Amino acid sequence: MAQDAQREHWQRTYEAHPEMYGAEPSAPALHAAGVFARAGARDLLELGAGHGRDALYFARRGFTVRATDFSQAGLTRLAGSAEAAGLGTRVATQVVDVREPLPFGPGCTDAVFAHMLLCMDLSTRRIEQLVAEVRRALRPGGTFVYTVRHTGDAHFGTGVSHGDDVYEHGGFAVHFFSRELVDRLAEGWTLREVHAFEEGALPRRLWRVTMTAPAAG
Repeated sequence: MAQDAQREHWQRTYEAHPEMYGAEPSAPALHAAGVFARAGARDLLELGAGHGRDALYFARRGFTVRATDFSQAGLTRLAGSAEAAGLGTRVATQVVDVREPLPFGPGCTDAVFAHMLLCMDLSTRRIEQLVAEVRRALRPGGTFVYTVRHTGDAHFGTGVSHGDDVYEHGGFAVHFFSRELVDRLAEGWTLREVHAFEEGALPRRLWRVTMTAPAAG
């Protein structure tokens, strides 16, 4: 499925359903906030922030958040919500296309969070490049928490196949992760946890992965 079509899908979705995920933070964000706090993180980068329910939660927890998405519609709503909540100084928004190198300098953030972003319609090669970019953006010893739908999900192997473990349902394509892919992406990192959980009515079956970048020196 064309990436531009995916962008249009999310633009339309965010504009038509501004409360589609509700205002409460996701379960992975609740967990990640604790992980980041224990690691001493102060600032974090969120990839695929959408309307920002998780970004706002992180800001309320005291983190400085750089929230990114490839949909301006979601980020505009997030910026307004942050201002209304008195969190405008803690939340910055930026349109970012993760198919390209991340527009941030090396070692610019203590932590990175990505809920369901890596399992979008991205090839394995692009996912590998993105994880390398996350590692570049993290300070030494920084923490990366991400979630992905995996090959045990009910939708895996059904719908329209695009190859490379990508399947499309209702105009939305997902790259389902194998454990082999998770392990390969963790090469050069310290893999702290691969936690299986369920979300939504299907239910979607996901992994929450926590990795730590190498320390300095």
